[in-house]
Amino acid sequence: MPSMRTDDDRSVTARALDLLGALTPEHPSASLAELARAAGLAPATAHRLVGELLSWGALERDPDGRYRVGLRLWRTGLLAPVADRLRERALPFMQDLYEITRENIHLAVRDGDHALYVEKLSGHRSVPVLSRVGERLPLHATGVGKALLAWSGPDEVQAYCARGLEARTRHTITEGGRLARDLRRAVEREYASTNEEMTLGSCSVAVPVCPDRQAPPVAALGIVVHSVRADLQRLVPALRVAATGLGRRLAEEPNRATGAGGDGRKVPKP
Repeated sequence: MPSMRTDDDRSVTARALDLLGALTPEHPSASLAELARAAGLAPATAHRLVGELLSWGALERDPDGRYRVGLRLWRTGLLAPVADRLRERALPFMQDLYEITRENIHLAVRDGDHALYVEKLSGHRSVPVLSRVGERLPLHATGVGKALLAWSGPDEVQAYCARGLEARTRHTITEGGRLARDLRRAVEREYASTNEEMTLGSCSVAVPVCPDRQAPPVAALGIVVHSVRADLQRLVPALRVAATGLGRRLAEEPNRATGAGGDGRKVPKP
């Protein structure tokens, strides 16, 4: 059936998705005017589509008149394999890591040029960090991102570097050759790390989760600590145990998609 087109050649479905896409971890709520502006829609069109999204449950309206993701859309999102399977399998290993370290524990998957944070555990002692569940942060500036990229193979690293490296702090690696060397060292020592490259005052260490050693990682596990008490190598053994255990757990169910990580391309063994 042909799509119903609007005057700017976007389908009604595309316009509704653009409205939903205006809500992000950084901006979880928005006014009608903000939604319309972010989606590039006329106020009247945005008002009509937002009304339909409200009726279906994709959006909810707060008492102050701002809109946020609705419970029905949230429930639907939980059916995605990355939430349904990967998080469920990873949480026991993450909880073990947290009990050992009492630091921020992160689980992330690759989403294009970003690390998508799927789950996070932290406590009162943990250093404050930017990452939140659902957050997307650059691969080259985060420990989990570096782990996902380093174990994806040299061609992927080269292609990523060629697209340019954004500086998030004064310590972020923004030169492609330097990043490639850093990622090669990560593979050699079997863990990736950052030093105030995403957030001043914090360091991180991460390892890939590889159910199939011949394929890119499906996820990465990482720990973020305060720079003043950083002893990253001390954290590596526990991280490796957790990542290996999670990888084995995922490999036990080879016929069920994780919905995360690699795309099945073969890469050399690290």
